[in-house]
Amino acid sequence: MAARVFIQMMGAFTIEVNGRSYDTLPVRSRKGVSLIQYLVFQRGKQVTTQRLVRELWADRRSDYPEGAMKTMVSRTRALLREVDQELTLCLASGKGTYYWEQRPAIVVDVLELMDTLDALKKTSDPARVEELTMRVLALYRGELYQTGDFSSAIALANWLRRESLEAVFRCIALLKKQEQYNRICDICRQATQIDDLDEELHIELMNAMVNLNRASEAMDEYKRITHLNRQVLDMEPSEDMQSYYRQLQKAGETVKFNLDVIRNELSERADERRGPFVCDYRAFKEIYNIQMRNLERLGSTMFLAVAMVGNADEEDTVAREAGMAGLLEILRRNLRKGDIVTRFSDNIIAMLLPTVNYETGSMVMERIEQLFREVYPVGTLAFHARISPLGEPT
Repeated sequence: MAARVFIQMMGAFTIEVNGRSYDTLPVRSRKGVSLIQYLVFQRGKQVTTQRLVRELWADRRSDYPEGAMKTMVSRTRALLREVDQELTLCLASGKGTYYWEQRPAIVVDVLELMDTLDALKKTSDPARVEELTMRVLALYRGELYQTGDFSSAIALANWLRRESLEAVFRCIALLKKQEQYNRICDICRQATQIDDLDEELHIELMNAMVNLNRASEAMDEYKRITHLNRQVLDMEPSEDMQSYYRQLQKAGETVKFNLDVIRNELSERADERRGPFVCDYRAFKEIYNIQMRNLERLGSTMFLAVAMVGNADEEDTVAREAGMAGLLEILRRNLRKGDIVTRFSDNIIAMLLPTVNYETGSMVMERIEQLFREVYPVGTLAFHARISPLGEPT
């Protein structure tokens, strides 16, 4: 099977092969990286040796440009071969020309970003726009890496930044129509990696916060971006930003929470309401103590159950971790909405099971063990489970 190769040019220049990262190429051959980038940007178009020399050696003339180019290409191919044999085939040559041949198993982030931006222009479906915008944000890990060898890279970097921001603002406009202000906040925060000094982006973020009755957070964001502008650009906020600040102050004075707002803020999304509530140990402990108070006051019943996979001191931690992950998935699919689950330790999961008697609770745990054994038969991974009413030792 061919290796999976990913070439990153956004934010840095690295090559990843089957999850292993190689980032020394820019250090060993800056010109080689320049050649790769330039040819990648041409998207398969053949480029003459003379043009490459003009682009990459604009400040120096050579009496033998063809020979200099051949030497540099040969060295770059040798460096690529050290990373992966398939990469050498990408740096292809024709009669007096060179070009980048995109191979099926090789992904270049800047090409995927350009394709995604192009796809965005061809759709008007809100869900598709949001999906593609999130892909843009995932690919834009930073500004295009530049070696400084050719000026067209600067123009391309600026174009990518501008187009990516336009995609973000288009998505925000659609989400505003749907009043999806939480999603707008998430997208704006991720988009700051594109340009953290873009005032329009921060105004959209603050506006979404105000609509969520989070005026104090919007005020904190204003102070942050104002400080950043002074620190980086040595300038005061623009008139638009100052005008928005005055509106923000007014909103902070007049905004009032009501029961509907609080209920909407606290409520789970529909897709989070299925199965048990899985939480970290701190939240589980708080819920446990609240339930103990309710038991004393209301006289209701709840059981504490524990399931142990393997032993904490076993050397085969990979198998144990796989078993714990499998058990959590079984619990997600088979426990009820009112049940609460946490990972207590490396090999123990704790559960709170409300409104069940001992017999019913035991049947639940027997069913869980049966499902676990379908995946991990007896003898492959130890499994122990106990259940006890709250207030009694397990």
